[in-house]
Amino acid sequence: MTLPVMKTVKLFIDGQFPRTESGRSFKLNKRNGEIFANCCLSSRKDFRNSVVAAQKALAGWSGKTAFNRAQILYRMAEMTQSKAESFEENISLVYGLSEKDAKAEVEKAIDHLVYFAGFADKYQHLASTVNPVSGPFHNFSKAEPVGVVAMLFRDPLSFSDFVEQLASCLCSGNTIVAFLGHEGASFLAEFAEVIATSDVPGGVVNLLSGEQKEVAEHMAAHMEVQSFYCDDEGLLNGLRPLAIDNMKRIVGTATEDQLQKILRYTETKTVWHPNGF
Repeated sequence: MTLPVMKTVKLFIDGQFPRTESGRSFKLNKRNGEIFANCCLSSRKDFRNSVVAAQKALAGWSGKTAFNRAQILYRMAEMTQSKAESFEENISLVYGLSEKDAKAEVEKAIDHLVYFAGFADKYQHLASTVNPVSGPFHNFSKAEPVGVVAMLFRDPLSFSDFVEQLASCLCSGNTIVAFLGHEGASFLAEFAEVIATSDVPGGVVNLLSGEQKEVAEHMAAHMEVQSFYCDDEGLLNGLRPLAIDNMKRIVGTATEDQLQKILRYTETKTVWHPNGF
């Protein structure tokens, strides 16, 4: 009889699949108590390496045309759909959702990717403006990506919510370091494969897993991170003071329309240009 090969879920950093530098791991169990996979317990150094990769990828990703980013997000939707059964199985085994609910969760995630792919080359038309000013100047404002965004997701994590956060952030040209909890690691490997096969440049999305409490303060305080998202409002309130030194943008889970979900990961640049001289 052939022994089953235990699944190993590694990290996803700079387009590669490394194990954690700490050498630590944790066992992720199914709802019935059986072992689902061995997963990496990320360290602060893993996070720092991910930030370096995200910084390196920022200029290339934000410099792509909006239409090209839209194509890549749409390709992510295609690849997620091709792996839908695997995502649904993982969600059912680890989160205990019914087959119907797991299917709905994955379909919703695919919808988010398609939606923000369509918005990538359109949100600028809604967010940018020509400003009426006094004097011989042409004055206009436009939205630009804020930069490197660190995201901290707690358990239990909705797969569709996770994908929506990533898609709305990638849409405008930001790069991401996302930290998942124990249960969230159940779909890390499959989603990393989606990213790796969707023409997303290495370093644009980096995925880590492990103990939230080990890295939360470090993520909020890191000087090379321009925005920090956390879906735990209680934890986020305690971390706000750590973001002061580099005026890091703090993003919570407030309900917003879809345009605002894009704009909270952008900043507005206003340009004055002499007119007629």
